[in-house]
Amino acid sequence: MIYVEASRLRLRDWDETDIVPFSVLNADENVMQYFPKTLSTEETKAFYTLIVDKIKANGYGLFAVEEKETNEFLGFIGFHRVTFEADFTPCIEIGWRLKEAAWGKGFATEGAAACLQYGFTKLGFTDIYSFTAKVNTPSQNVMRKIGMQYVKDFDHPKLKQGSILKKHVLYYINSDLLK
Repeated sequence: MIYVEASRLRLRDWDETDIVPFSVLNADENVMQYFPKTLSTEETKAFYTLIVDKIKANGYGLFAVEEKETNEFLGFIGFHRVTFEADFTPCIEIGWRLKEAAWGKGFATEGAAACLQYGFTKLGFTDIYSFTAKVNTPSQNVMRKIGMQYVKDFDHPKLKQGSILKKHVLYYINSDLLK
């Protein structure tokens, strides 16, 4: 099923044929530089199963992204319900992870903007958050480009003290701000 279409992208259900390119994406050190570690093929398969199960259960999740022109798998863009303990949780987060060859082409911004619209108009979300490691300026740029507002810095409770990734930034948008 296709959930969201943008001018150059489709956000769709996952297919088993996505596992191999998803494994390559998650094993790429450049792609995963703002995450605690790269993922093995087995970890990617478990993540894939979790994503597919969440979409089936909730009707939304981290959608597979493909380029319309080539049908090439680029990564994911979508929503995740965040439940770790923080003053802004539980909440709906928008997030993305695209392969390096897709960077710098506006795909993350285009897909995330279309996904926000879908979240507000079709899924009935009123508030959507996004967060990333403070050092991840490319993702922060996408957050700003799609209209999200900086809220604050915070320490991610699931990351180790002393990690360069511990300090995170929180962004927010609601359906009124998108208009």
